[in-house]
Amino acid sequence: MTAPGTAHGPDEVRELTAQEERLVLDTFGNDEAWELGSLLVGLARERGAAVTIGIRRGAQRLFHCALPGTSADNDAWIDRKSAVVERYGESSYLVGARFRAKGRTFEDSSRLDPDRYAAHGGAFPIRLRGTGVIGVVAVSGLPQADDHALVVEALERYLTTG
Repeated sequence: MTAPGTAHGPDEVRELTAQEERLVLDTFGNDEAWELGSLLVGLARERGAAVTIGIRRGAQRLFHCALPGTSADNDAWIDRKSAVVERYGESSYLVGARFRAKGRTFEDSSRLDPDRYAAHGGAFPIRLRGTGVIGVVAVSGLPQADDHALVVEALERYLTTG
């Protein structure tokens, strides 16, 4: 599989869709949010990545960590990217890729307020098997493909060890 952001158009959409089909959880609650969030913090620290991490279930924030080098702007990005996941039920990166594959931009074509919605990589749906999307895990601070890749890597590790 190619790195996110290196494929374009339909190939990128297929690749991102396959990630979402694969990264489905059986259970998710407060303890699991702590485990996943802590895993993300560890991965970010290993890389020296200045990121903010947020995990929500519905309207409740279950995990939040702002590493050194971040600001309130990262919180705003998490909110805007998470709003895209909540509205579309897909990762913020996949939603943006669907628009790009049609030769359009999310900002110009979605008719949504860009102060509230951002289809940039980094927010991923927490999807339960047999239930659907129940929350969002999001990262902000890196280029969008890297934010997305960090979340995907953490979910993959969580599924193999959790």
